Amino acid sequence: MCEANVYLTTGAPEEEPELYLASVDEIIPEGDGVWKLTSIFGEQKHLAGEIIGMSLVDHRIFFRRLEENPA
Repeated sequence: MCEANVYLTTGAPEEEPELYLASVDEIIPEGDGVWKLTSIFGEQKHLAGEIIGMSLVDHRIFFRRLEENPA
């Protein structure tokens, strides 16, 4: 299988990334930093964020969530 798990993180070394969606098959940009994620089971989620890293051998993709209300 070639799917990956998507995690949310700030990128801080001491932080444990939070699983956002498992077994993701598709990541499609929808504009303005919004991504549509679809799992192999058909579950869909939208995420406002940016990709900050990937570990393809470990099947992990890391996103940093965009601030919803920037000051």
